[in-house]
Amino acid sequence: MMAASAALALALGLLLPSVGVRGAGPPPIQDGEFTFLLPAGRKQCFYQSAPANASLETEYQVIAGAGLDVDFTLESPQGVLLVSESRKADGVHTVEPTEAGDYKLCFDNSFSTISEKLVFFELIFDSLQDDEEVEGWAEVVEPEEMLDVKMEDIKESIETMRTRLERSIQMLTLLRAFEARDRNLQEGNLERVNFWSAVNVAVLLLVAVLQVCTLKRFFQDKRPVPT
Repeated sequence: MMAASAALALALGLLLPSVGVRGAGPPPIQDGEFTFLLPAGRKQCFYQSAPANASLETEYQVIAGAGLDVDFTLESPQGVLLVSESRKADGVHTVEPTEAGDYKLCFDNSFSTISEKLVFFELIFDSLQDDEEVEGWAEVVEPEEMLDVKMEDIKESIETMRTRLERSIQMLTLLRAFEARDRNLQEGNLERVNFWSAVNVAVLLLVAVLQVCTLKRFFQDKRPVPT
């Protein structure tokens, strides 16, 4: 009976609107990922809003393009240069704690004159707002004196599961980016192998024809010229 009451209270707590929790502040900023084509000799910047006192993790990777490298910079909302990398294939950077405002991420391919680059990057936020939401619905489900179930243990289990699922999604996204880069490399190598194989076959055929013609000249009968 107590288990049924606990399950009913938990279901009601999840279905009821959490008044005073979501309206207490702005909605949490969602993680994001983006893949774009960076032309040769160009620089492209992106702006991402971030809350105060949070954690921002930036991961990028060059998927395709000659050299698989790009210049990367990250600036704070105050214009302070936090990260500056030159001709890197990938990178992972964490800003903690963050400042409230727009962070500037720039990818520069100006050193390349003919090769465009396909770049993938991902932004991962870890904010305290999620923890506040969990606290909010936990307070709705309680009081604990009516339940034998420890809501603190349930909240911790759910939070751990959510964190692991988010990390799994992030790892799968990075693995897809690695797979795309490796596939592009293999396709480029295949094209080069096919091209030079065709060149070698053409050279071998040409040499064979020249050898046959040369041998024919050596074995031709030299008839005397009539006087």
